[in-house]
Amino acid sequence: MTTKITHKGKSYLTDLDKPIDISIPLRTGVDNVNAWYANPVTIEPVRMGDWIGEVKQGGSVNFRNIAFNPHGNGTHTECVGHISKEDYSVNQCLKKFFFIAELITVLPLETPDGDKIITRQQIEDCLEGKQPEAIVIRTLDNHISKINRQYSNTNPAYLHHEAAAYIDSLGIDHLLIDLPSVDRESDGGKLLAHHAFWQYPHQTKMHRTITEMIYVPNTVYDGTYLLNLQIASFENDASPSKPLLFQLNKVL
Repeated sequence: MTTKITHKGKSYLTDLDKPIDISIPLRTGVDNVNAWYANPVTIEPVRMGDWIGEVKQGGSVNFRNIAFNPHGNGTHTECVGHISKEDYSVNQCLKKFFFIAELITVLPLETPDGDKIITRQQIEDCLEGKQPEAIVIRTLDNHISKINRQYSNTNPAYLHHEAAAYIDSLGIDHLLIDLPSVDRESDGGKLLAHHAFWQYPHQTKMHRTITEMIYVPNTVYDGTYLLNLQIASFENDASPSKPLLFQLNKVL
């Protein structure tokens, strides 16, 4: 289905029948991406006496319990409630679901102390003056193992807080990244990039979201896309999510 999209005076055509899924599925067991020492996802049939909620084991229907942690077990979208004293839910903060997004690819830089960071200059160079509604950051090397990588206690790459502040200054409202966090794995609870992006607590941008642990295949080129950011309706600071990209063709 071809649809016309207009943004900041520019018109694009996109085919909504051809989504590019950049989420990582939630799968049961240890062969699933994991961070923050979270327990693996479990998907198990309900058992009540002699009855079991699994057809292949003799049940009449499939009726399963699922246990997971949205931050640690896969692609998720979070709101400012992730770092605030106040209770804010992503279901209440995210009210629009389609955005013009810019996909960029960066190679995190190694610091003298061994960290790997994404800098403000890298973001600035990649965007080349563009001010999209959302930014999608793919990091190198972009190996398929990202979909089942075990990140805990590995000090993954992260977004420098000055880069997050720059993204904020451009008015970008939705930040997506293929890392377990925009912040350092162990930073003493400072969460500098989260705070810089949401401007919490003094000028809080309530409508903004951060989506972490995405995976953008190498076959998807950098550029401008339509983003559909899908979440489940959890009244929680974060929800499992399914971000989709759609190619845009500029209308002359």
